[in-house]
Amino acid sequence: MESVVVAGDLAAAPAPATPMWFVALVAVGLHAAVVWAGTFLAWLRRAFLRPGKGLCRRYGEWAVVTGATDGIGRAVALELARRGLHLVLVGRNPGKLSGVCKEVRAAAPACKVRTVVFDLAAPGDDDVGGGELSRGVARVAAAVEGLDVGLLVNNAGATYPCAAYFHEVPDAVWEAVLRVNVVAATRIARALVPAMAAKGRGAVVNVGSGSSVVVPAFPLYAVYAATKA
Repeated sequence: MESVVVAGDLAAAPAPATPMWFVALVAVGLHAAVVWAGTFLAWLRRAFLRPGKGLCRRYGEWAVVTGATDGIGRAVALELARRGLHLVLVGRNPGKLSGVCKEVRAAAPACKVRTVVFDLAAPGDDDVGGGELSRGVARVAAAVEGLDVGLLVNNAGATYPCAAYFHEVPDAVWEAVLRVNVVAATRIARALVPAMAAKGRGAVVNVGSGSSVVVPAFPLYAVYAATKA
């Protein structure tokens, strides 16, 4: 016996309902995509599209940059000089400081440059203010005396020479990491911020690390990651 299927009956049949769990997952995914895209676009604008500020007018004529002889610190120093700021460069190597000074003056002939030789990792009896760290901070304070310092860029940083479990890191190594990344940066800021506060303008830039944002943890570099969190 043959069966007869009527086309009109098929067209009238209701489509199966979309499961609510599927709708919920799609909604969550769309929300996450929109949030991520918005965050990325905001970062893109801040990093590449937003017009620069008049730093001298907004903050002051001078900038202090630590760790200024290599990498990020050197690049920041050159860019600030091109933007019209005068510089106080802090580093531990006199030869490298002299080299960066020459680069700065070649890139921005009108830029005035002062240098401070200061090893931020140097140990000392700093609880009573008598160690090399205290003397280095005092040299920075003396170098900026009477200047209109508007920017402090705490760029100097230290980490381990190689990955290691927390309990295997030598005391001298993790203590140096703390001195450079936390203690020295805080002490230098403490020496310069009061003058900024008194004139009602200024900024402190503490250079961090991708270890605090790119990965959820930074195994085998516990102390370094903690100082950059």
